[in-house]
Amino acid sequence: MSRTTKFECNLIDFSTPIVIGVLNITTDSFYDGGKYLTSNEIINRVKKIHKEGAKIIDIGACSSKPGSTPISEKKEIEILLNAIKIVKECKRELIISIDTFRSKVAEICVKNGAHIINDISAGELDVNMLKTIIRLNVPYIMMHMKGKPINMQENPKYLNIINDINSYFEKKIKILEAGGFNKIILDPGLGFGKTLEHNYQIIQNIQNIHSLKYPILIGASRKSMIYNLLKTNADQALNGTTVINTMSLLKGAKFLRVHDVKEAIECVKIIEFSKKIIK
Repeated sequence: MSRTTKFECNLIDFSTPIVIGVLNITTDSFYDGGKYLTSNEIINRVKKIHKEGAKIIDIGACSSKPGSTPISEKKEIEILLNAIKIVKECKRELIISIDTFRSKVAEICVKNGAHIINDISAGELDVNMLKTIIRLNVPYIMMHMKGKPINMQENPKYLNIINDINSYFEKKIKILEAGGFNKIILDPGLGFGKTLEHNYQIIQNIQNIHSLKYPILIGASRKSMIYNLLKTNADQALNGTTVINTMSLLKGAKFLRVHDVKEAIECVKIIEFSKKIIK
């Protein structure tokens, strides 16, 4: 992906890291399940994400936490179309990312105003996803996941976590580039088929994934890799999230996907200012 990419509603400059605000419209998300179900709750969340400085909102209607099972495709479409309509009406300048692994959902949402597709399975859960993305020609966040949400945390093993992730991405990139598509963002998938140690190995080696020449997204926000290590819970994981976000930015991450936009924006501002002072 080039340093700047033209979206329908804005111009995003990737020379400065981008914060993506999360809107989960589900009852069973690991942190904010059930918080944003009514139209008023969704509107307030959208306004908060925008006010705190996020340029992109990532909307999900199908939980992917460990052990979860997906809702029906019909229900997912219904929830997402309503959310897109709300964002368009109250904060049109926000770029809309849709968190889905289903190609039909992706296509319908893009046709109704979504700008980005965020796929936790990089096409593994829907054989039509990659060719759909090529045809839609919208930016594609593809995540590494070992297994499926229902079983991904059942003793995940790798020969070498970084090499295995890179090999996985290289295969996907080859398919997309062969179709003339290069609007790719890579998410190594913290917490998706990884042990605690795997997650921190990824953070320490972001620059080695970055060698694939596409921007890296890190989504560590309030995850178990933080609260299990600190022996707390998701509600108390904001400080740990800020630490991981800071480490990720210093290692070259270009996107932070977060529940807490204000704090992530502050991370970006401080690190970017510090880089200018060093120069």
